[in-house]
Amino acid sequence: MIIDVHGHYTTAPAALGRWRDLQMAGLRDPRETPSAADLRISDDEIRETIENNQLKLMRERGLDLTVFSPRASFMAHHIGDFETSSAWAEVCNELCFRVSELFPDHFVPAAMLPQSPGVDPRTCITELVRCVEQYGNVAINLNPDPSGGHWTAPPLSDRSWYPIYEKMVEYDIPAMVHVSTSCNACFHTTGAHYLNADTTAFMQCLTSDLFNDFPTLRFLIPHGGGAVPYHWGRFRGLAQALNKPLLEAHLLQNVFFDTCVYHQAGIDLLTRVLPTKNILFASEMVGAVRGIDPETGHHFDDTKRYIEATPHLNEEGRRQVYEDNARRVFPRLDAVLRNQGR
Repeated sequence: MIIDVHGHYTTAPAALGRWRDLQMAGLRDPRETPSAADLRISDDEIRETIENNQLKLMRERGLDLTVFSPRASFMAHHIGDFETSSAWAEVCNELCFRVSELFPDHFVPAAMLPQSPGVDPRTCITELVRCVEQYGNVAINLNPDPSGGHWTAPPLSDRSWYPIYEKMVEYDIPAMVHVSTSCNACFHTTGAHYLNADTTAFMQCLTSDLFNDFPTLRFLIPHGGGAVPYHWGRFRGLAQALNKPLLEAHLLQNVFFDTCVYHQAGIDLLTRVLPTKNILFASEMVGAVRGIDPETGHHFDDTKRYIEATPHLNEEGRRQVYEDNARRVFPRLDAVLRNQGR
């Protein structure tokens, strides 16, 4: 199988955006605040948005399954308060669950959390539990910067995050460490903030002993790990200077990277520098980079082409990247597939 571990519902029906606009209007005038029941999206509307977008591209590119979560840039945890984020997470997670129910052979849901700046992360537990137990979510998205580019939250190694980690370990689910929209003019959302966060999350793990406390905790750092593969020597040297173990033992049993890297040289570097067991196939298609590369004539986010062409993976390595690593890092996904006879 070819499993894409990084997909977002970027093509959700327009009614979702209109509901969000009303919710934000309600921050100024509570009378405008909508209820979850006010959001009406039919199954046919969901089918249309999926069949003409993600599923169409999956079939064209030969992908079998996508781990599907709410649109990352729409999480926008900096807007409103915890109640705002809670209501928004509920409707977005339910929508992704409905996608998985309508297309069970092609989509498996992952949850966004109702994070809010300055609010104890343990408040997210109720939604996490609901999504795993009621919707069968196989992972969560964890935002290390709910402030939207101002980085007011403590590092991921801080004990305030531990209630979420405890639930992750209990349910045996990984977290994709994924920020949302930047409201800081210094950082373009997808070109800077995302990649900054990927690098920052890795360094927060490197400087801590988090995985001594949670030996089975698993983080997936998206977008190829930001600067991590390109500066692998720097990180190895910093670990040495900080008297940390070698990175293989210190982090690479717990930290993994996806292939949302949109040119051949980038994938070649990723697959040459990092162990194959730590790389999971992903495309984040219909995402941040939707155009066609004039140098190749193919979409930038058609990442399967790069995996096929890289000289640093043999057939066994490609199988690990496409399927085996995803089944290992996402045990609940593996269970879903086994139940389907796959």
